Amino acid sequence: MRTTLRYGQVGGTLNAFIGGVHRKAVAIDEQAQLVAGCFSAHNPEANAQTGRHYGIEAGRIYSDYREMAEAEAARGDDRIDFVVICTPNNTHYEVAREFILKGIHIVCEKPLCFTVAQAEELCRLAKERGVLFCVTYTYTGYNMVKQAKQMIAEGAIGKVIDVKGEYLQDWLIDEVGDSVNPDKKLSVWRMNPEFSGISNCVGDIGTHIEETVAYMTGSPVRRVAAVLDTFDHPLDLNANMLVEFENGAHGTFSCSQVAAGHYNGLAIRIFGTKGSIEWEQEHPDFLKYTPKGEPSRIYTRAAHTSGHAADINRIPSGHPEGLTMAFANIYRTFTSAVLNIVNGKANDGEWDLDFPTVEDGLRGVKFIDGCVRSSKAGSAWVEL
Repeated sequence: MRTTLRYGQVGGTLNAFIGGVHRKAVAIDEQAQLVAGCFSAHNPEANAQTGRHYGIEAGRIYSDYREMAEAEAARGDDRIDFVVICTPNNTHYEVAREFILKGIHIVCEKPLCFTVAQAEELCRLAKERGVLFCVTYTYTGYNMVKQAKQMIAEGAIGKVIDVKGEYLQDWLIDEVGDSVNPDKKLSVWRMNPEFSGISNCVGDIGTHIEETVAYMTGSPVRRVAAVLDTFDHPLDLNANMLVEFENGAHGTFSCSQVAAGHYNGLAIRIFGTKGSIEWEQEHPDFLKYTPKGEPSRIYTRAAHTSGHAADINRIPSGHPEGLTMAFANIYRTFTSAVLNIVNGKANDGEWDLDFPTVEDGLRGVKFIDGCVRSSKAGSAWVEL
């Protein structure tokens, strides 16, 4: 029986932020070892340097993801068990498709791909080939998000009747205002439609609101009315959305990369007939619970979690857990599920597949598409 896996990575050189987060998160539980990679198809020196840094044998440092998929699938017993895709948005679809066709399990950065049709194809292929496919909507890995999910499912706040979600950043604030040259082309790849797709702000952070709310409540968005602000740039830097959920409730989402004084302010407030639950990403170890007619209560990670949320606590109460640990929680569940498959076991436990799936990725692409279509139609309601 195997206790560890082998994995490869596409994208994520030594200087890349998100690629390093993935590698650190995988390493925390020591359930998988990096043995192959195409870290950069455009910079051979950085590609080779990254591979050497992680002790990868020269023959498994590939210059192209197609070559990597072909060669790894042909290796037999020591091929990679899964691949991590952390390239810009424009390559997610083609890279993921290549590895699905080789029967290799996948972890992919969000958004899943550019179009709804591409996302639907990836879902279909993954199901047909029996490929586990995780899309890293990071915030669903936080303990207190899982605690909120459990409490809502158990009826702690009654029926959900309203949701307020916001994700505020200010890192593009210099790109708006009277001093900005409207002809300026940003070097940031996320602002370039060629690499980012049809949306920047909604695609980058707005989908995190959608996925986190859907995970916590169990009720995805059914339709949306949105206004996206570009400030004379090709893609949106700010967005406000009215949303309607599958359970009939309504809410508002707001995401911005030009909100001065805000750094990574994902905040979710869920209101029900019997109370409310609130969670803020910048204070992730705390969950505010207010039963109707009673004082608010602050739940803390490790001290006041239960069930699955308690099972994934890693360090004692009062020692903050953060982004990398949330990533690691997702990876622990994903790699455990892959190990079950490798060892001929079924993933039939309640939490065995508790990670964001390719179907979640499809829903995220539909959300982006719906927001853009709505905004172009004068903020009309659009079905997802």
